[in-house]
Amino acid sequence: MTLLEAATHADPYLYYSGLRQNKDLYFDPALGLWVACGATAVAAILQHPDCRVRPVHEPVPTAIAQGSAGWVFSRLMRMNEGARHQCPRAVIEPTLMDVPPEEVAALVDSLTGRAERCAESLNRLMFNLPVSVLATLMGFQATQLQTVAGLTRDFVACLSPLSNASELRNADIAATRLSHMLNVLLSDGQQRSHFLSAICRSLKASDWQDHDALIANLIGLLSQTCEACAGLIGNTLVALQQQPGLLEEMTRTPVLVNELVAEVARYDSPVQNTRRFVARQCTIGDSVLHAGDTVLLLLASANRDPAANPEPDSFLLTRNERRSFSFSQARHQCPGQQLALMIVAETISTLLQQPAASLRRPLRWCYLPSLNGRIPQFRNHLEPEQ
Repeated sequence: MTLLEAATHADPYLYYSGLRQNKDLYFDPALGLWVACGATAVAAILQHPDCRVRPVHEPVPTAIAQGSAGWVFSRLMRMNEGARHQCPRAVIEPTLMDVPPEEVAALVDSLTGRAERCAESLNRLMFNLPVSVLATLMGFQATQLQTVAGLTRDFVACLSPLSNASELRNADIAATRLSHMLNVLLSDGQQRSHFLSAICRSLKASDWQDHDALIANLIGLLSQTCEACAGLIGNTLVALQQQPGLLEEMTRTPVLVNELVAEVARYDSPVQNTRRFVARQCTIGDSVLHAGDTVLLLLASANRDPAANPEPDSFLLTRNERRSFSFSQARHQCPGQQLALMIVAETISTLLQQPAASLRRPLRWCYLPSLNGRIPQFRNHLEPEQ
């Protein structure tokens, strides 16, 4: 196994543990970058002002820089620093934090359906349901949800260096269409959803009046919801199959579903790693990082560091003072973390309330190709290997 294979390996956690035995932060000459594998180093880099989310010389990946996808990417708060990060966050985050849990529960229940759960339907649900919940909050109609979910997946593809030319073209098309659809929603002041109305009020009250960046960041919310929630739903389903007695415990005590999802996010993170780029020379621990250096942060390894979580390799529903790096930390901590956890918890809760066979049926899975995401793709138990 290598660092770039670990995210989609059947079990990368023993490998991560071996890395932590040497040093929290080290330079990998083969990859030409620093690797932060321990919780102390990961936390320090996430907090350091000179460790940025994008290289100074390449604010937008070259492969998408000239298209509509690049136009969106350049305005995303999570891909920027300073005012271009702080201003849209200050406008959007309060609304994300204020979505009532009962509204999320009602939306998940109405959108989940009652069909018997086979592997194929679970794979669709993982990606489509979270995006559909957020899209409904934004004001999209039920007839538009499938289109929005599909366009969001097309856009997300451009964020991976594994994307091919066809996927990059589709991402540009998706960015253009989503921008137009969101402009339509925002232009109708009388019919805006409560969610978008709250964001618009926050925008009007702020000193930040960048309509284009608002559109881009609404697309960003859809794209972040897509893969992060898909991975967390999928990895929770994996945990229910792998952890002895867990499904029975959750059936008996469904109130623990929030703890279940939070522990899965720590134990088997849907985002295994991320990167930071050094803008100015800085010192992390006893290592000197130079301007232009790249750091690979192994978030999933930091989650399993005993310095962050005692008994890190045990799956504990009622873990005290759980520390998780899965949604990042410090200034770039995901502003939609609370909403994402609610959507996933309500999805799992709804599935648990359906016929027992839906989740008891044995499944097999592999992981979708990715350098940093851990998203299972399910197959029925008797379905042949592909």
